[in-house]
Amino acid sequence: MTRKIKVTMGSGNVFADLGFRNADDMRLRADAIEHIRVIVAEKNLKQAELARLLGLKQPDVSAMLNGRLTKFALERLLRFLTVLGEDVAIVVKSPVDKRPARMTFEVASFR
Repeated sequence: MTRKIKVTMGSGNVFADLGFRNADDMRLRADAIEHIRVIVAEKNLKQAELARLLGLKQPDVSAMLNGRLTKFALERLLRFLTVLGEDVAIVVKSPVDKRPARMTFEVASFR
């Protein structure tokens, strides 16, 4: 017997799909943390080393790397990226189509 499964197309922001009020901010923080995770992996940094670099305690680093989004403001996460050697650019532009304006996050490599 085949069962029909209802499928709903996501918006591209899981936090909005789950009904969070601050979904855009949560998505931006999650994206920033993911970039930090990639850098940590590339540089093979241990949590204690990362804590020293960022001026944090190791449990706070663990919380960040495990996605505790509410622990760090976006501005602070962007500062962490610069400490880790990344250039962060904030770009403001008008939507090219009729979709609603949205906030997105990108880390561009200027190397």
